[in-house]
Amino acid sequence: MKGLFITGTDTGVGKTYLGVQIAQTLYQLGEPVRPRKPLESGCLATIDGLLPADGTAYWQAVEGGEPLEVITPYCFEALVSPARAAYLNQLSLSLGELKEVCLRDVAADDFLLLEGAGGFYSPLLDGVLNADLAQAMALPVLLVAEDRLGCINQVLLSLEAIERRGLVLAGVVLNRFQGAAGSHPDLDNEQDLRRLGVDVHPLAENEGISLELLSGLLRLN
Repeated sequence: MKGLFITGTDTGVGKTYLGVQIAQTLYQLGEPVRPRKPLESGCLATIDGLLPADGTAYWQAVEGGEPLEVITPYCFEALVSPARAAYLNQLSLSLGELKEVCLRDVAADDFLLLEGAGGFYSPLLDGVLNADLAQAMALPVLLVAEDRLGCINQVLLSLEAIERRGLVLAGVVLNRFQGAAGSHPDLDNEQDLRRLGVDVHPLAENEGISLELLSGLLRLN
């Protein structure tokens, strides 16, 4: 199965920002991309039900080519972890059932773009971590980190966890779309990570995903 599992060093580091860039680019190139964010909390309550902001962004990236309820089938209003939100809503879902949801309508030649919630070890369901879903799907993992003070430790810990799960690393992206607020002008996480042997790809605000990075991701499949 072709695809990527997008995870982060933390919540709010730009996973969806990057994932939407990838989905939109693949879609425009004619690649049959199937974006999935199966669980999303903090959804907006509307007269038509809960509206997932991240799921909607993916839906727009593929110009409505996939139903929103397939992209994000489980929506929660509470701004807590999906595992906590599922508990509050008395939703019982196994890892196997979650995997089936992610694979819904995905054909053999499709590119499955699957985004987790929070960090690699963040809980998705009762007893199920993002790491468990990534391992069950066996997709290359793309790690996203916000380019700010402290991210080197988070990146290295996440990389070690990904390796321990026996998963292929697709790449590490340093997301600068928030401008690394409060950072010292001498901060250079990109250079420091490269000196530690980590190949990183910076992504700045209003920049599309580079063709170099995209080509590398596609070569993994």
